[in-house]
Amino acid sequence: MEVFKTIKSLQQSLSDNGQNSTLGLVPTMGALHEGHLSIVRRAKEENDRVIVSIFVNPTQFDKKEDLVNYPSTLAADLEALKSVGCDYVFTPSIKEVYQGETKSESFDFGGLDKVMEGEFRVGHFDGVATIVKKLFLITKPDKAYFGEKDFQQLIIIKKMVALEALPIEIVSVGIYRENDGLAMSSRNTRLTQEQRLAAPEIYQTLLKSKKLFENGDIAKVKSFVKNEFIQNSELELEYYDVADIETLKSVNEIIPNTKYRAFIAVFADKVRLIDNIALN
Repeated sequence: MEVFKTIKSLQQSLSDNGQNSTLGLVPTMGALHEGHLSIVRRAKEENDRVIVSIFVNPTQFDKKEDLVNYPSTLAADLEALKSVGCDYVFTPSIKEVYQGETKSESFDFGGLDKVMEGEFRVGHFDGVATIVKKLFLITKPDKAYFGEKDFQQLIIIKKMVALEALPIEIVSVGIYRENDGLAMSSRNTRLTQEQRLAAPEIYQTLLKSKKLFENGDIAKVKSFVKNEFIQNSELELEYYDVADIETLKSVNEIIPNTKYRAFIAVFADKVRLIDNIALN
């Protein structure tokens, strides 16, 4: 496994070793867990070579404290990536990536970025799309892999690839969960013992809402979820919504032959946790 800090050295190695072989990219911000490694394994199955980027991107954080508090575990990350057969790791500095002013490009996602996460984290998806585009142009992968825990991000990246006409296949990988159902996240390490015990309620509520969805009354589903968290002293609901998986627009009634997903964001004190589930 080779580790690179500069674009030039990475591109040289990719070029030297890339004749007639496919390359899969897994972008991460580090603090890797089994969810990330499951994505790397998927990429290994489908490509001759796999590169993982580890870069905490400042332009996608709407709150400076989240950027400051984001965990950094590079040595452990590299060991984990080596154990699953990763070929290349890219760990650039902010200066190396942005080459000047650290700011986001502006994109027109047709409203995909204005709902749910976009409503509560203004500018977040411009930051995400900016860094992902940069990584795509630097590494030129055949396929890039993203987890479905950040489902809205996944849809927006697919939109960005279409807007920019990039010849890259975006592959989605299912949510990897703890044994108690909590979606794996680097933020989970910041939970207190009490919060961690309460956190599986997020997924349990999603499962219950999926069952209620079968009755066709979305207003009743939303009301149920809201009431579930009113009763929870450790968790505070930021939003729960049911949306069309293609437009990400919130819906109040079910249209036949349309796929829907439920999205949720919850605070455990200052730790923000998100999750989602397919409803049909």
